[in-house]
Amino acid sequence: MTRSPLRHLLCALVLLCASTAWASDVLEFTDDDFESSVSQYQIILVEFFAPWCGHCKKLAPEFETAATKLKGSVALAKVDCTANSNICNKYGVSGYPTLKIFRNGEESGAYDGPRSAEGIVSTMKKQAGPASVDLRSVEEFEKFISEADASVIGFFRDLYGTTHSEFLKAANSLREKYRFAHTDENELVDKYDSNGEGIVLFRPKRLANKFEDSSVTFPADEKITTHKIKKFIQDNIFGICPHMTEDNRELIQGKDLLVAYYDVDYEKNPKGSNYWRNRVMMVAKKFLDAGHKLNFAVANRKAFAHEVSELGLDVSAGDVPVVGIKTAKGEKYVMQEEFSRDGKALERFLQDYFDGNLKKYLKSEPIPQNNDGPVKVVVAENFDELVNDDSKDVLIEFYAPWCGHCKNLEPKYKELGEKLANDPNIVIAKMDATANDVPSQYEVRGFPTIYFSPAGSKQSPKRYEGGREVNDFLSYLKKEATNPPIVKDDEKPKKKKKEEL
Repeated sequence: MTRSPLRHLLCALVLLCASTAWASDVLEFTDDDFESSVSQYQIILVEFFAPWCGHCKKLAPEFETAATKLKGSVALAKVDCTANSNICNKYGVSGYPTLKIFRNGEESGAYDGPRSAEGIVSTMKKQAGPASVDLRSVEEFEKFISEADASVIGFFRDLYGTTHSEFLKAANSLREKYRFAHTDENELVDKYDSNGEGIVLFRPKRLANKFEDSSVTFPADEKITTHKIKKFIQDNIFGICPHMTEDNRELIQGKDLLVAYYDVDYEKNPKGSNYWRNRVMMVAKKFLDAGHKLNFAVANRKAFAHEVSELGLDVSAGDVPVVGIKTAKGEKYVMQEEFSRDGKALERFLQDYFDGNLKKYLKSEPIPQNNDGPVKVVVAENFDELVNDDSKDVLIEFYAPWCGHCKNLEPKYKELGEKLANDPNIVIAKMDATANDVPSQYEVRGFPTIYFSPAGSKQSPKRYEGGREVNDFLSYLKKEATNPPIVKDDEKPKKKKKEEL
């Protein structure tokens, strides 16, 4: 049976489409061609990965999208370290994925920016261009400050002076985080700094509001130095209430922070986004002016669905914002009253917070009714009672129900608990870290993670790094326990008496 010409043509088109669909804009290098390949690019971002790595798999589509968007300006490449160990060892790759920036064939440093496609594009654009853009006209200036991100601009009559040099040093060290430009155009220098040298921070126009100035000027009475420029930017870049995104979250979080989560979208609905933000700012300014210290932000509820859920709030709630506070110590407070258009509900919530009248929110499973097993079940609500009991040494495993390594450990951990069941001074415990809030002094990044919490030193738990056999745990406890462990001996089967003949 012969195929028709039309059928041949259709098959060829299908193959062409398939090959096009699988074309990648991410370059792939090996031990053999890495050095010669990276040297061809003025700047290139390289991902060192392993095919089995979960984080690498999550990054892959973002990296691919970023490569397509940056095509023609910044190259993106990857190296499979399982097949190219020589080059990965040379650049000290010890975890996956590791991202490094190379300039003209030389390693420039680690990539520390966001790992979303937009974040990679934004960061690498800043890396690719000059640390500070030279603005040659009023039109270029207006265009620069109209971008979505804040702008830091230096105005100098002398572009070869010490002050401009200090400005460029600050721009170079902060280029991944902020946008910098400078100009010596007389019209601009006269307008923004009559002294002939100065720095102005311009906030994004889309975030303009009546509660704060749209720009902030570096104090005229302070000497312009790299250190002071950095502090000036960090103190003023976000204003009263920034729009928190995946790209800037690391710069905003980590402090005492109130976030209002709602359908923030400055591309499709800037008016609606600012409607609720302005109401947050109105209340925030009142408390800040009164001397209270707290940071504020708004964020898209769906983009930060995990955080919203961690606060016990409804991701699919109505149009009004849901609000929570997370402190630098990890304490959480949730606004239970519905956000009101006049801001009064938020005002009452903040007043209770500053007055110390709010109960901390804990994500917790119910306290077990029966907890008599050899391994005690810990939840957030009974953590203080079981783990922070100053009279007890506690070995606690933080696990995830889906974790295969945790399931393998379970029978051995139970046997350990049974061997120490008669010891009144040692507690063997476990906690589902996916269903309960874990105290901040316990850093849990993978499963299982095991800590030893010594009696009398509950704020300084020790991470257990030893083997995971029963004898490994017992050896560790014999060294670390406050009192010698009381270990139940294995029951030996009794020998039958020989029957007399």
